[in-house]
Amino acid sequence: MEDILILAIESSCDETSVAIVKNGRDVLSNITQSQIDIHKIYGGVVPEIASRNHIKAITYVTEEALQIANVKLEDIDVIACTYGPGLVGTILVGLSYAKGLAFALNKPLVGVNHIEGHIAANYIKYKELKPPFLTLIISGGHTHLVYVEDYTEFKILGKTRDDAIGEAFDKVARIIGLGYPGGPKIEALAKQGTPNIVLPSMNLENFNFSFSGIKTAILNMYNKNKEINKPDLCASFQYYVTESLLANTLEAAKKYNISKIVLCGGVSANSYIREKFSEVCKEKNLKLYYPDIDLCTDNAAMIGSAGYYNYIAGKTADLTLNGVPNLTIEGVIF
Repeated sequence: MEDILILAIESSCDETSVAIVKNGRDVLSNITQSQIDIHKIYGGVVPEIASRNHIKAITYVTEEALQIANVKLEDIDVIACTYGPGLVGTILVGLSYAKGLAFALNKPLVGVNHIEGHIAANYIKYKELKPPFLTLIISGGHTHLVYVEDYTEFKILGKTRDDAIGEAFDKVARIIGLGYPGGPKIEALAKQGTPNIVLPSMNLENFNFSFSGIKTAILNMYNKNKEINKPDLCASFQYYVTESLLANTLEAAKKYNISKIVLCGGVSANSYIREKFSEVCKEKNLKLYYPDIDLCTDNAAMIGSAGYYNYIAGKTADLTLNGVPNLTIEGVIF
């Protein structure tokens, strides 16, 4: 089979990213321009500002990705881009640019589900990794427990019924005055504390999650006592959410006799979560996979990997492809 070069674009939130990926696993370049510093002042991502900055950045980010990969546009075989979920305005910037390239170059266009992209990030780090496996998707907008039956076939085992875990990290950080982005700030402060504060359980039936209760409990605690030990509170929050993730993941692995566990999404960069999963998976004789830090957050390399597997499965799109901000992972409830 001849090599397939994919130019991939990711613009679902506040990262403008373009990558050149060969055969779904080899990243020739992966250029990402983050807008975190721009949005810090607002305490979160402002969609209109994010969209405008994507427009400013996408052309030179694409040029840099091509230059570093040492390839020309005419060398590209497939154009892949995120078409959801995410912020509709930011999605449309990357999608429109991708459609323009596909039309101008007369190349196939592949729309990629951003959530599937997070799963595919592990194919880049682990060349030997193949489905089937169990994946826990933990990010700012998503908390899913999914059985990956094949590269483009998924069965949803459970998901959050309210806040995503990354959203919970950001909200708790905002409540106690740590600012945005919340995940890294809570992780850093938790290292100075002890998980000695009792917080509510977050597990529901059928491998589902709920994080709104623990957020509300922390809000009430902090409102009653502004002098509460913040490091201990962060350590306790991090401990309980991790125990929730572990409990559902291990129960699903046991029920369906799955020995490979894959973490992905921005929150999978959390060192405490990685360490706890590594310890428990070793005890249970389960094989654990998680991406490199730069592949945990939103990036185009993961979109290029997922785009490759969609392309070889015949899942291409035409120029009528539109952004779907509330797109869910394609699959059936197990």
